[in-house]
Amino acid sequence: MSKQVEKIKELIAKREKARLGGGEKAIEKQHARGKYTARERIDMLVDKDSFEEYDMFKLHRCHNFGMEKKQYLGDGVVAGSATIDGATIKQSAIRTHPYLAMI
Repeated sequence: MSKQVEKIKELIAKREKARLGGGEKAIEKQHARGKYTARERIDMLVDKDSFEEYDMFKLHRCHNFGMEKKQYLGDGVVAGSATIDGATIKQSAIRTHPYLAMI
């Protein structure tokens, strides 16, 4: 396997991990409360497969209250650009806080 193919596979795996936010357990807890995840809410709002997320691998820098022990890819705010009914919406309009990391 070439180094380039290996790096692409690593990127795909990292994206999947980032999309899980605080993990499957946290997602199940959110759904049990009748709520959707940040990315699910965005998917419901925008045109199918149009959302391009920025800073998906971002980590927080908080060291208070033991937060340094909880590091999740994409922690903080889910932001990006997409289309709604064909109109381009920029990042400042599409963002939501992924509370899953805090659960």
